[in-house]
Amino acid sequence: MQFSKDVDEEIGISLTSLIDVIFLLLIFFMVATTLVDPSRKLNVQLPEAKSATADNKAKPVVIEMDDNARITLNGQDVDLNVLEARLNALGQEGNNAAILRADRRLDYGRVVEVLGISRAAGFQDIGIAVR
Repeated sequence: MQFSKDVDEEIGISLTSLIDVIFLLLIFFMVATTLVDPSRKLNVQLPEAKSATADNKAKPVVIEMDDNARITLNGQDVDLNVLEARLNALGQEGNNAAILRADRRLDYGRVVEVLGISRAAGFQDIGIAVR
């Protein structure tokens, strides 16, 4: 008794599903990397405002303050004395725009102190970041 083969099936991996999975992974990583901002070093909870707009004329200096009163200037940790010296140097370079990202749980007096230092350093256009 002889058995006959009906159809010769080709053995292999279906590339269609593999390409779909790789495409979805590519989209996931593209979206995930756009949500990360490497310039932000501190975990800051910004206060909310009804009207918040951004003005992107020039590259502003970014000053961040967290709830423990740690201060960073353009991503580098500084204290108040170093902040004043660096802001004076940046102000003399002709940059007069700054953005202050202060945590909402921070003491108001500390924020006003940093605003005063920024103003004394020659920064005329100081924005306060909100959500």
